[in-house]
Amino acid sequence: MAKPPVSELFSTLKSYAQKLSDGERTPAEIASALNDWAHESAESVRSKIHEEVETAVLKMGFVKREEFDALAKQVASLKKQAPAKKIAKAPVKKSPKKVVKKAPTKKAAR
Repeated sequence: MAKPPVSELFSTLKSYAQKLSDGERTPAEIASALNDWAHESAESVRSKIHEEVETAVLKMGFVKREEFDALAKQVASLKKQAPAKKIAKAPVKKSPKKVVKKAPTKKAAR
């Protein structure tokens, strides 16, 4: 499990203070090392935030602007390649009229 940022900061500061007091490092070296550490930590935090945002956005079903723009460009390209054809409606078939033939009537004999 990763250390919480505050305890990591204190641990790092303690380590650098010990090296400074032991004469292993100069104040300029310590300042440079702390500056580098701060930049690395900031980048780590930015990366973690970016990952979390990406995960949340994907769960919500959103797409990135770059993906949307690429898709829109592809659709525009396809429209240029094949102009839209008018779709003719299929003729409606009319059912033939039923002709009912009457049976010939018998004439009454007189």
